[in-house]
Amino acid sequence: MKIAIAQLNPKIGDLEYNARQIQEMAQLAVSKGAKLLLTPELSLCGYPPRDLLLNPNFITRSYHTLKQLCRTLPPSLAVMVGMPQINDHGTIEGEKPLFNSMALIEGMEVKQIFQKRLLPTYDVFDEDRYFASGKESDYFTLENVKIGVSICEDLWNQEEFWGKRQYEVNPIADLARLGVDLIVNLSASPYTVRKQEIREAMLSHSINIHRIPTIYVNQIGGNDDLIFDGYSVALNRQGEVICRLPGFTSSLEILDYSTGERDLLPSAIHPLCDSEDQEIYGALVLGLRDYARKCGFNKIVLGLSGGIDSALVATIAVSALGKNNVLGVLMPSPYSSQHSVGDALQLGQNLDIECRTLPIESLMSGYDRLLDPLFADTDFGVAEENIQSRIRGTILMAIANKFGYLLVSTGNKSEMAVGYCTLYGDMNGGLGVIADVPKMRVYSLCRWLNRETEIIPRNIIDKPPSAELKPGQLDQDSLPPYEILDDILHRVLYRHRSPQELIGEGFKPETVEQIFRLLKNAEFKRKQAPPGLKITDRAFGTGWRMPIASSW
Repeated sequence: MKIAIAQLNPKIGDLEYNARQIQEMAQLAVSKGAKLLLTPELSLCGYPPRDLLLNPNFITRSYHTLKQLCRTLPPSLAVMVGMPQINDHGTIEGEKPLFNSMALIEGMEVKQIFQKRLLPTYDVFDEDRYFASGKESDYFTLENVKIGVSICEDLWNQEEFWGKRQYEVNPIADLARLGVDLIVNLSASPYTVRKQEIREAMLSHSINIHRIPTIYVNQIGGNDDLIFDGYSVALNRQGEVICRLPGFTSSLEILDYSTGERDLLPSAIHPLCDSEDQEIYGALVLGLRDYARKCGFNKIVLGLSGGIDSALVATIAVSALGKNNVLGVLMPSPYSSQHSVGDALQLGQNLDIECRTLPIESLMSGYDRLLDPLFADTDFGVAEENIQSRIRGTILMAIANKFGYLLVSTGNKSEMAVGYCTLYGDMNGGLGVIADVPKMRVYSLCRWLNRETEIIPRNIIDKPPSAELKPGQLDQDSLPPYEILDDILHRVLYRHRSPQELIGEGFKPETVEQIFRLLKNAEFKRKQAPPGLKITDRAFGTGWRMPIASSW
């Protein structure tokens, strides 16, 4: 029996578009002899739909679109479609009104519906806000093959693999007890660095326990801050990968299930990325491309300072939308060094993008004259520095508004953590492309980009980082060296280290105290930052829920 995997990139809320994607994949699957087509979690509405699920009209339209889709699918093909399903007991107190479900469409009608049992509420997930848990695991039979159905998180409760149990039930073990021949898991699993290796290890571990071949189907694409990497995969009864779809791109793959061997047969295995840098870069390009496309933008504008962050973001923008759709704006001040201006122009030449130079000295003088009566007898300080950043932010916003461009901010995660950024200045924008990329990773990515030919001018990588908002300024004047800052931030954000523990691990008490103070005080800035593409398990986005007014 031939089984088709459709690795789809849905648009959240565009029910008709998503239905057309499924219909087109179904036609292609039939032409390749498939009897079953698998699509990702909530493939009809896109994942995550968030509070669209609270809109009754959205649910009604979803049902209407599903019925229409049934009439357009080939009658010879069974198709699994992800959809929000109304919970008939949703009026009971404490019961959520919906299930996160997969509909089995066969013979142009819905034959069976399967409900997600495990609902994640950690990190970016908030499914318990909308969905009720499915009560039992189930399967369907196609050509005498019993196919057990699970949805995303249902797979992630292997106590032996994780060393602990997250939920009371184990849907995969329940399917094994039902005697299924094959397990399918329909997912929308967000990307984080090297997550695919964890997925495959977990799948292999589960199969080694239950000896049931498994197909894992994942969504791809960028939806707001989340990136979905695809890498749908199938493993045989020995827990070996026998098929892997490519990452970061839509695709269709055909698998063969042998009823004689009761196993999946080998198929195409697309490789994983050679390095973390390659993987992260592919994720960021996809995330930016989809954010622009799905929000209706065709062109990008960004400020080019001659620094490494804007250089990386400009390169990602060119990879995402093409060189003809990226505008770089240089806004030098009297404090901008000639080498920074030259570096920015050289980057623009290397990328072959349009660059415009708009000096801001006259605007700075205007602010000085306006504020002089109020600022008289005070020293030059952060207020004056931030005015420069805000002038630049206003110019970029004006260009974006005038021409309908997407302004992308260029701040990295290290800066976002400690507030080394200016509200209504360099934080302006519709998307923070590298907001979840630490400074040392920015350097690593730029070196990776230059592995064959120089894209990022060498001087941008080699020179000490500086905001250049006053004479001779260096980032290290205000912050610890980035290798130390990133190390401490990693231990705090991911391992929840206390100040005392960090001091015990060899860090200077004054450095630890400074970072904790800056991290806490910058919370109000992060709440006003644009959405940032998530590539780690602890991003300053929808999964970061810290209070601003806190004494902890």
